[in-house]
Amino acid sequence: MKNIKNYNLDELKQELISLGEKPYRAEQIFKWLYIDKVIEFDEMTNLSLELREKLKQNYTMCNFKILKKQEAQDGTKKYLFDVLDGNAIETVLMEYHHGKTICVSSQIGCKMGCKFCASTGIAFIRNLEPGEIVEQILAVEQDIGEHISNIVFMGIGEPFDNYDNVMQAIHIINNQKGLNIGARHISISTSGIVPKIYEFADEKLQCTLSISLHATNNQKRSEMMPVNNAYPLEELMKACKEYIKKTNKRISFEYALAKDNNDNLEDAKALVKLLSGMLCHVNLIPINKIENGKFTKSSNENIIKFRDYLNEHGIVATIRRELGSDIDAACGQLRRKNL
Repeated sequence: MKNIKNYNLDELKQELISLGEKPYRAEQIFKWLYIDKVIEFDEMTNLSLELREKLKQNYTMCNFKILKKQEAQDGTKKYLFDVLDGNAIETVLMEYHHGKTICVSSQIGCKMGCKFCASTGIAFIRNLEPGEIVEQILAVEQDIGEHISNIVFMGIGEPFDNYDNVMQAIHIINNQKGLNIGARHISISTSGIVPKIYEFADEKLQCTLSISLHATNNQKRSEMMPVNNAYPLEELMKACKEYIKKTNKRISFEYALAKDNNDNLEDAKALVKLLSGMLCHVNLIPINKIENGKFTKSSNENIIKFRDYLNEHGIVATIRRELGSDIDAACGQLRRKNL
């Protein structure tokens, strides 16, 4: 059966028409799904019994099961969800002063092979459908009984390798008659799939684009991120500059600092040169140790020196707050661990 959460509001109206129903019923269903957060069609009490039967016969609601939930000392929660086909994904809920942020996965497994990321150890199985991306938000909200205010596409998978489904999920998340999470509260991280950066610029969305950069020359970046072999730095930076020109939006560059690899003063100087004149921000990430990983965290002293050098030379840089590392929920540590 079809997942009813895969449809945006306009598409759901067409689905209702195909069932011989009035299109306004779609707005009622949207409210039940995303505002009231029901988990069964029978709970949609302002729909006729006949329509509820039609929905049950033709659609599933794709309600994820929590296989495992862990809570870190800092309050970060990591969920292992059963996606109902024998596979599982991880989703992370983080607490910030500005509200609750959820880090969602976009694929089961990942093809990118980044050497500092635990998801590298997961064989790619398939893309998540739009409704499966949205369901991560709903399942967490149902669990905590509170509203999620911010979404980051930084979980398992490469969002731009599942581009159409991710864009559809954003339109569902963003709809004022649904979850109503503003686009400015949604951030999408890509390892640098250049053609999709150009395409994303044309979407005219107010979402934040984050680019996983992590190195300032092709040799070092290719060692850390094989995607650089397909889309080297020259092509990536050209796409980023075109994105900024077309959208007038700032890009957030993610830079994971690894000891004795990309964390010295020469790297900082090269980064300033690479990003000079661009509307951007650098998010410095103390790299997290992963099983069988070759990279280790830079010293706190080096991280602070690196940040200060960037700020002193015109590049706005901050250090990402480490959350959930004690339950392997921090950046780069998600890997769909079994029970």
